[in-house]
Amino acid sequence: MQSEGQPVSPGLQWRVGSAAVMGMTGILSRSFVQLCSYTEVVGLDRFLKLLDERRDIEGRERGLVTVSNHLSVVDDPAIWGVLPFSYIFNPDHLRWSLGSHDICYANSWSAEFFTFGQTLPTHRLKHSPHGGLFQPTMTQAIRLLSRGPFAHARTNPSPAPSEQVLPASSASPRDLADPFSSAHLTYSTTGLDVHPAPSAYLTRRHAWVHIFPEGMIHQTPDKTMRYFKWGVSRLILESDPCPDVVPIWIEGFDQVMHESRGWPRPFPRLGKKISVTFGEKLDVERVFGDLRRAWKKLYTREEAALLEKSGKGERMEVGELTPTLKYGAEAVELRMACTMRVREEILKLRKARGYGDEDPKQGRVETWLQEGDGREGKKEDGS
Repeated sequence: MQSEGQPVSPGLQWRVGSAAVMGMTGILSRSFVQLCSYTEVVGLDRFLKLLDERRDIEGRERGLVTVSNHLSVVDDPAIWGVLPFSYIFNPDHLRWSLGSHDICYANSWSAEFFTFGQTLPTHRLKHSPHGGLFQPTMTQAIRLLSRGPFAHARTNPSPAPSEQVLPASSASPRDLADPFSSAHLTYSTTGLDVHPAPSAYLTRRHAWVHIFPEGMIHQTPDKTMRYFKWGVSRLILESDPCPDVVPIWIEGFDQVMHESRGWPRPFPRLGKKISVTFGEKLDVERVFGDLRRAWKKLYTREEAALLEKSGKGERMEVGELTPTLKYGAEAVELRMACTMRVREEILKLRKARGYGDEDPKQGRVETWLQEGDGREGKKEDGS
């Protein structure tokens, strides 16, 4: 049922622009993986069956989260080049992703392109004080996966004076969001920028969100992964209801766009072997059910305490958290456990592809602390 003041879908400009950008990138990606690469795809039929089951937007009962390792700057959208052409022109059926704000939203033109391309502006702590696990974009991602409607679509953080960012770092899509006439349909990532809030629309409910839990590209000869960041745990624990989860393992994209590549650096290399392996849709109750129940218990307790303290009778919206739900020991433990279980599911695909067991230390943040701030470039271990 449509709530009062909640539109069914975005305006014509957004719909047409998104269809054009998603369709164009889909055509280019499919052309590349089919004509310019030696491509192997495993498990595509079952993934397409899942996408077919989600075509009826009103009939969707839950969102979809896909998770994979991260090998190169072309992983997304190139991964989705394995989808048939019939799947790439309707944005309502295609993935949302998290894109680095300092790259994808560096200016108004790129911001508009990536907004149409269903990429949410995500700040990285290395480049912005607005980054982290609890930034407004994470709330948008959680709400995209959920049923809605949401009474407060707009999220406006108020940065401290020391956190003010330069205008160039706050680029917003041109003319897509008018903060004076559509406040309930927008949100801000810094308190200064304005972005359309996709979760405000009925056609965006129970959407598909793809995430690279490593949070950055990792290229290594033995095909290991970096530790996983906890954002994926928020998507699984907090979305209402729990989304379907499909693990994906990709190979060869590091050869298409290796970080050490020379001239012509901007262009992908042709004739490389790549593969995309789609795992089975997880039984989320079996894998995450106990964690979800523990989170629900903790959330309900915090919400009750908040209601009693405020006396206003207003419940928290999906994606809103108290300090205890952000930083409390129990909440942290649940996120750690959830993130590790996601990693284990991707490692199963890695092993099925013929790789040996990964050293458990690879999944621990302590293993990577030695990198310090110099996280980019070639490391001592060859990665």
